[in-house]
Order: sequence, then structure tokens, then C-alpha cells
Amino acid sequence: MEPITLTTERLLLRTFTAKDTDAVYRACQDPDIQRWTTVPSPYARQHAAEFTEQMVPAGWHSNTMYTFAVLPREGGPLMASVAVTLRTLSGTWEIGFWTGKEHRGRGVMAESVAAVSHWAFMRLGATRLEWRAEVGNTGSRAVAEKAGFRIEGELRAALMNKDTLRDAWVGGLLPSDLGLTGSHPYLPATS
Repeated sequence: MEPITLTTERLLLRTFTAKDTDAVYRACQDPDIQRWTTVPSPYARQHAAEFTEQMVPAGWHSNTMYTFAVLPREGGPLMASVAVTLRTLSGTWEIGFWTGKEHRGRGVMAESVAAVSHWAFMRLGATRLEWRAEVGNTGSRAVAEKAGFRIEGELRAALMNKDTLRDAWVGGLLPSDLGLTGSHPYLPATS
């Protein structure tokens, strides 16, 4: 798929380009991004260049990962990154994100996650979105919950980060959670 642009009331979400390399490098120097996400640590400028010039375009080209740079709608610096990655052929996608330290606590990521989630259900035909974060990443969990994800549990050794298996929280979002009609009927379990 050719990269697309999404807008919200305050934000512009577009694909990353080589011009974003320095901003990604600076953002990923944040110890919290290195601690809670799977970005390399230490994070070198080469990692940022590989991300913006190879990984992001390859994901769009192969239709397996769609990554968006989050910026102010009226122009300004890179604020965050959000991506959806195909997990199953039945339509489950995983959402992941990071926010630059100076942009946290203002609802930027919840607004971005909501926009990308809606797009994934409407454009990609996603049947389910999953969010995972290492147990203890309360900031990520707060974003997921604010964007409508239902926390579904804790999985032991379900997240590989820095060559170490870690316990993960998992949450799910369905089209119906956003008032959308899914591409397949859903029959919830009854007790």
C-alpha cells in the first residue's frame, strides 16, 4: 500500500521519511523509550536511519506494518510514533507506540491510537487490535485504556525485550468497541 496521511483535530499522522532520522534518533535517547520498547539500547543514529529508510518503507510495501510519525497538525516537531503490525491472517493486528518525553501527558498518543485503530478497522479490515506492554509500563496501559482497549490479562514470558522474556499485559479492541461493524460476525462466549 502507498503510505497515507491521517489527521485528527490536533494531529497529523504520516509515514516517516529520511528527513525524520535525526528527530527519531533524539527521541529514542530517552531512557524510558529504551526501557519500555523494543528499540535497541543504546540507540545509535544508524538505528534511526534503518528505521526511517528501511523498516518503515518495507512495512508499507509488504502490507505487514504501517508506521506513522505523529506531528502537530499545524506543523511542528515529531511528537511520537504509532504502528500496526499484522499478527494473524484472520485479521488480528498489534498496535505499538512511543511518545517523546516532552509530549507525554497531553493525550497525544491516545488521540493517535484512536485514529490509527479506526483506520485499521475501516481500511485494513482488521477484526481485532491487540496491545501488549511489559507489566509495569503504566503509561502505555493508560493510553490503551483511554483509547478503548479492554485489558484482557497478563501473559507470562510473552514479550521479548533486550534478549529477555518478560511478562506482558495484553488488551484487545474490537470494531464494535468503537461503534463500527466488523467484517465478520462475533459470537462472544457465554457462561
